[in-house]
Amino acid sequence: MLALIGGTGMSELPGFTVERKRVLCNRYGEATVLEGHLGDIPLIFLPRHGEGHTLPPHRINYRANMLALQQCGVTRIIATAAVGSLNRAMKPGDFVLISDFIDFTRERPLTIFDRPGEVVHTDFTHAYCPELRHVLERTAESLNVPVHFGGTYLCADGPRYETPAEIRMFAHWGADVVGMTGVPEVVFARELRMCYATVATVTNWAAGISPSRLSHEEVVALMASQRPLLLQWLSHALREIPEEACASCAV
Repeated sequence: MLALIGGTGMSELPGFTVERKRVLCNRYGEATVLEGHLGDIPLIFLPRHGEGHTLPPHRINYRANMLALQQCGVTRIIATAAVGSLNRAMKPGDFVLISDFIDFTRERPLTIFDRPGEVVHTDFTHAYCPELRHVLERTAESLNVPVHFGGTYLCADGPRYETPAEIRMFAHWGADVVGMTGVPEVVFARELRMCYATVATVTNWAAGISPSRLSHEEVVALMASQRPLLLQWLSHALREIPEEACASCAV
C-alpha cells in the first residue's frame, strides 16, 4: 500500500477522495489517517500536522503516525516538506529530492525500539529509498519539474526559526536545506523497513541569507503557488510505484 504524508501547505490534498477516516491506536498513542483515492490511485493520506494544521513540529506524535501507517499495510511512503535553503543554488520555488539528513533535534524520541530487550542498530547508509527516488527523478524529468536530485536536510526542533549563526554552522556541516519535521519520521520509516522518500519544497532563504524576517505566512504562500505542480508530479510518480517495498529497504 502507498501512503502520502502531507507537510505544511499539504494538510489537505486536492483531488483526493476520502473513503474512510480511521483513528488508529498503538503503543505510542493515536494517529488519524485517511483512506481513499487520488484520481484512480488507492492511497493512504496522513496530514503530518493534523487536519487543519493544528500541530506544531514539536507536538507531532511521529512514532504513533508511523506505526499507524504500518497498521494500514503501508510499505511505501512519499513525504512532502517545506524547507528553508542554505544553498544558493536551491532557490525558493525549487524542489529538492532529499538524499541524506543531519539530526539536530534534541527533545524527540530516537527510535521505535525502546522496550526492554529491544536492541536494534539500523543501517542508514541509504536513509531514503533508492527505488522511490529513481521513480521521482524519472517522472520529474518527464514533466520538466525544477528539482535538485539530491540534497542534505538538517532537521531542527522548532517551532522557532533558526538563528543566522545556526544557519552558518549548518551550512558548514554540509546541510543544503533546513526543516523541522523530517526527523525522526525518516528514522522510524527505516526502522520499520518501509520505503520512504522526501520531496522538499524550498519556500524561503534561511535566516541570515534571506533579506527579510522569516514568517510562516511566507512559507504557506510559496507552498500554495507550487502545490499544483507538486501534485501533478506526485500523481505521475504514484502511478509508477509498485506497492511492495523494495529489496534494499526491506532488510
